[in-house]
Amino acid sequence: METPPVHPFRGLDVAELVRIRARTRPGHPFLIWEPFEGLSETLTYAAFADRVARFAGGLARRGVKPGEYVLIHLDNCLETLIAWYGCATLGAVAVTTNARASLDELSYFAGHCGAAAAITQPRFADLVNAASRDFRFVAVTSHDNGAAPAAGRAPGADSFEALTAGEPLAPRAPDAMRPLGVQYTSGTTSRPKGVLWTHANALWGARVNAAHEDLRKEDVHLVHLPLFHTNAQAYSVLATLWAGGTAAIMPKFSASRFWPLSLKHRCTWTSMIPFCIRALMGVERPASHFYRLWGAAVCEPPTDAHFGVKTIGWWGMTETISHGIVGDVHLPNTPMSCGRAAPEYGIHIEDDEGRPVAAGETGHLKVRGVRGLSLFAEYINNPLATADSFDARGLFLTGDRVKLLADGSIQFSDRDKDMLKVGGENVAASEIERVILSTPGVREAAVVARPHPMLDEAPVAFVIAEEGRGDALPAEIIAACKATLADFKVPHEIRIVEDLPRSTLEKVAKAELRKLFRA
Repeated sequence: METPPVHPFRGLDVAELVRIRARTRPGHPFLIWEPFEGLSETLTYAAFADRVARFAGGLARRGVKPGEYVLIHLDNCLETLIAWYGCATLGAVAVTTNARASLDELSYFAGHCGAAAAITQPRFADLVNAASRDFRFVAVTSHDNGAAPAAGRAPGADSFEALTAGEPLAPRAPDAMRPLGVQYTSGTTSRPKGVLWTHANALWGARVNAAHEDLRKEDVHLVHLPLFHTNAQAYSVLATLWAGGTAAIMPKFSASRFWPLSLKHRCTWTSMIPFCIRALMGVERPASHFYRLWGAAVCEPPTDAHFGVKTIGWWGMTETISHGIVGDVHLPNTPMSCGRAAPEYGIHIEDDEGRPVAAGETGHLKVRGVRGLSLFAEYINNPLATADSFDARGLFLTGDRVKLLADGSIQFSDRDKDMLKVGGENVAASEIERVILSTPGVREAAVVARPHPMLDEAPVAFVIAEEGRGDALPAEIIAACKATLADFKVPHEIRIVEDLPRSTLEKVAKAELRKLFRA
């Protein structure tokens, strides 16, 4: 049997990468925090490494052990990154959760991974404390993303600052295959799956994303997308760390603040989603700026002429860490395509029988990679879902359909999986249907996406009601969804219907429901 090749990140892990940058660029700004309220703060690479090591020491003193899970429920702030990299330094596994998650969702995340502790901010403290009785402690920041908290900390909550006040943790021997982080991502099941990254996964994302984006040590990357997602976490911050550049962090996207902060820090790179681009079309852009490139879902959209920038398209997932399809920085790209197959992966586009599609045809997107390196390690505590996500040849089944263009570029088509894209957030229709079906008076439900001018898509529920329940039922369904789901998952409309269109085996023909919106 052939011996495995030398690992590309042998002798490295995320904590060692931070220490390397602290040695090679100690005084260079790594993170610039720009809150909407409160004072700005800059952390050099050396200061960031020290803060991270002290946080890791604080976790260890509170009894968190390597391999244990720590839930991080924060909006964008410096503490989000200190906590994530601090867990990496200790050897704990950081579980970053959507800051808009409901109590039901948070309870599931905490229970499913068995989180030993949690890190949050004042406005989420009560919610996080209620999510699990098994947290040994919940550490709360002193502010809400720069703003003074509206209320005091939850009773018994620890101080985040206390965790960084003690001695730094001594460096551990690097192990790139050690578990690093979990992100819960919507899937076709009724509950999200926990995508596990190793340190090698994060290092892969750092190195490959930096190369795809042509990031340099002089670049300043504006980060306005949520840090609990792969886009901001890997495409932006990890890539910046690898390149030795600077990341300017905003609490969230703001169209009115985007250009002032971009000019203030001479930002050269940022990652976009359609919502942000549309919002910026409504504000005055400066006569000149410093951006070299933007990254987004498609290459060179018509809006590039308006903004005076070149946009690099890409396609990626939490499970792929980096871009499996990406535009070229140096060459012209086919407008509105995602780019071409990235050389770091094996990209397959196949028909229903598993045959490669011809140019001009649409097929299922499948990816060959190495688990734990270029592909995620596993879905935690879900071996069946992990096995089902690969075919017999070991190709990762993305659930997306793409079109192979005549020039070799690839264009996104649609999703096999029953997914919606709501304001940049992936939402499984089954998550919403699960809540609707638990509402008394509902006999059957189907959720599909309706085109939305700002959000891309909005969830709409078609519901068959039990006899006599039609009039009051829509309000009851909305109330149940608001109580159980994150706000972006709540249906924008409830349509009570007498029947639903059917396909084979009596499955709901959701394609027919979507046609109603196109009509």
